[in-house]
Amino acid sequence: MTPEKRPIIGVTGPDRGGGAAWWFTCFAVWLAGGHAVRITPRRPRQTLDGLDGLIIGGGADVDPKLYGQELLHVTEKKKRDEPVGMWIIGLVLFPLTWLMRKLSAVPVTSGQNAARDELEMKLIDDAVRKRLPVLGICRGEQLINVYFGGTLHRSLAGLYIEDPEIRTILPRKRIVVERGSCLASVLGPRPVRVNALHRQAIDRLGRGMRVAARDRNEIVQAIEHESLPMVVGVQWHPEYLLQVPQQRALFRAMIKPPKRCKVADRQATNADPAERELVSAA
Repeated sequence: MTPEKRPIIGVTGPDRGGGAAWWFTCFAVWLAGGHAVRITPRRPRQTLDGLDGLIIGGGADVDPKLYGQELLHVTEKKKRDEPVGMWIIGLVLFPLTWLMRKLSAVPVTSGQNAARDELEMKLIDDAVRKRLPVLGICRGEQLINVYFGGTLHRSLAGLYIEDPEIRTILPRKRIVVERGSCLASVLGPRPVRVNALHRQAIDRLGRGMRVAARDRNEIVQAIEHESLPMVVGVQWHPEYLLQVPQQRALFRAMIKPPKRCKVADRQATNADPAERELVSAA
C-alpha cells in the first residue's frame, strides 16, 4: 500500500530574505499534513496547476498605487506592552525565532516589491478562480484585501486608543474572533493571543470581504471572503506560533477546510453581481 500523497501548498515570499518565515511556514504545512513549495519572483509559477492551496507570506509593504494612493513616508513612535506573565515563554522561544529572522534578513532599500506584488496578485486571481484554499499572512492578508478592491491604513499612528501598539513575535496582542465566521471554526470563539509585526492594517474592506477578527482598538486583525471557500487573511504571523494549537489549526485548515468554511462556497449565489461574475468564471 502506497502512502497517501500529501497536498501541495504554494508559499510565496521575496527573493532575498524571508528565510525564517519560509522554513517556519514549511514546517507548519508539514505538521498539518501537507508539502510546501516556495514561490518567489525569481522562482515564479504562472498558474497554480498541480497545487492544492496558496499561502501569501509576509514581507514588504504592498505598493499603495495598487489601491489608489501614493507613497507615504512615516516616522513611527514605537510603544511596547509586555505582560509579565509572558516573560517565561519569551525567554524560551524568543532567542531562536529572533536569531532565525535576523540571519535570514537582508538590507532593504525600498518599502515595496513590485515584482512580488504582480506575481502574488496573479496567483490570488488563479486561486480564487480555482476555488483553492488561500491563507494570507500579514502582508498577504493586506494584499488579498487589495485584490478585491479594498484599501489599507499605511500608518497605525493614532489608531491605538484602548491598548498601546505592540511589535513582537510573541503572542501578546489580544484579538476577538467574530462569531459564526470561518476563522472562528478554526481558532474557536474565545479571544486569542497573537503576535504583531505589522506597520499597516486593513482600512476599507474589499468586495465580498468581511472582518473575521479585531483587536481592542477595533483595528482589523483578520478578514475572510463571504462567498468563497477558505479565503482567509490574518494580520499576525502564525508560523512563529507553532507552539499554540490554535495557530497550527490555521495550517490544517489549508489541508482540510472546516465545514463552516466550505458552506461559504454554496452561498456564492448570494454574492453581489461583481462577485457572482468572478466566481462563475472559475
